[in-house]
Amino acid sequence: MKRKINLSLVFIALIAVLAATAGLTFVYYGLFRERIRSDLASSAEVLCDTGLLQEVYAASSEGRNIDQERLTRLRNTSARITWINADGSILFDNNPDANLSENHLNRPEVQEALKTGSGEIVRNSSTMHRDIMYYALKLEDGTILRVSTQARSLPNIFLTASPIILITLAAILAVCLLLSQFLSSSILHPIERMAENLDDPIGTPVYSELKPFADKIRTQHENILAAAKSRQEFTANVSHELKTPLTAISGYAELIENHMVVGKEEEHAVRQIRRNSDRLLSLINDILALSELDQADVSLQLTETDLYELAGECCDTMKVAAAEKQISLLREGSSVVVTADRNQMHELISNLLQNAIRYNNEGGTVTVSAGTENGRAFLRVEDNGIGIPEDQQDRIFERFYRVDKSRSRETGGTGLGLAIVKHIAELHNAEIQLESVPGKGTKVTVLF
Repeated sequence: MKRKINLSLVFIALIAVLAATAGLTFVYYGLFRERIRSDLASSAEVLCDTGLLQEVYAASSEGRNIDQERLTRLRNTSARITWINADGSILFDNNPDANLSENHLNRPEVQEALKTGSGEIVRNSSTMHRDIMYYALKLEDGTILRVSTQARSLPNIFLTASPIILITLAAILAVCLLLSQFLSSSILHPIERMAENLDDPIGTPVYSELKPFADKIRTQHENILAAAKSRQEFTANVSHELKTPLTAISGYAELIENHMVVGKEEEHAVRQIRRNSDRLLSLINDILALSELDQADVSLQLTETDLYELAGECCDTMKVAAAEKQISLLREGSSVVVTADRNQMHELISNLLQNAIRYNNEGGTVTVSAGTENGRAFLRVEDNGIGIPEDQQDRIFERFYRVDKSRSRETGGTGLGLAIVKHIAELHNAEIQLESVPGKGTKVTVLF
């Protein structure tokens, strides 16, 4: 970034110098031309007032001797002097190489002088082969006095001034390089210091414009740390949860293998192996389900899904589990259609029902209802079971969190069911509401 800032400043300086040089050259060129025009006009008026041309021409015409000193001074003057008759013929020209037979009536400066009294132009002279500025003045007798001098072209001025331009450019670029180094360091130092102290929540960026950016980076940094901690905890919990049933299976299998249990004890060992195998399989299935839901690119197969109809299907699936605990499973409400992933909705309802049955009392009731409230579709699962203490209600959707750990393991709970419910609800932009009173029951409502 420093290199980019340095190059940008040098580039800006280069453009500024070139633009300033071009602008000043154009201004200087305009002033230069105006000065030449003014000098030519003054020279023409002086020649006209002195009558020197008329005297030289009269002496030449009458065959008289001409004052050679005055004629020499006239010929050696830096400006070219041409005296043109009204018909365009040349009466006098101080350039010995001039073509005196050439008619000048068609020259633009002469035409302008005949019309307005004076005329001027810059053009390339066929005689002198260079850019010449001409100034023509109409005299009282109708003749035209034209004076001219070499006019330096704009490229020529540029070439003449190029050494000074290059020296100035080099000096300015050197200064800009030093300034760019200083400025880039002073600008970037606070940013570098902020980057080194991202963990400092109190530190305020020097530039107020960077505050939203710094806050965003800090938030992302904290989220990354939290996610890493969550993954670490999840891994530890998975290891622990898998180890428990595997240890039980291995222990009971070893007893059977060594013929250390017989009769009813052997049957008990087999049941425990089967029970822990089922729990292990259930745990693995829930972990796989959570892993799929955690994927950033999880795709939803959205269809028109009737929550009331789907709740009925889930109740039919859960009838056996409910009957084992003599729990009444009821469905209430009316048909309500939402756009959702049907399979995930089935998973959500099944997990809520499993939880309501697992943490209910024998002979209890679980009611699942669907419908519309305040213009929003809802799904609700309510039980009259053990309930959840108020201080634990915020945590029950965490992975592997259990209100009653011993009861959860006895009933085959993995501690992942409500975490799966939360993920599915978030994917569908749904809101979960929880109401629970210890000893009276729990009500979970999903609002779409």
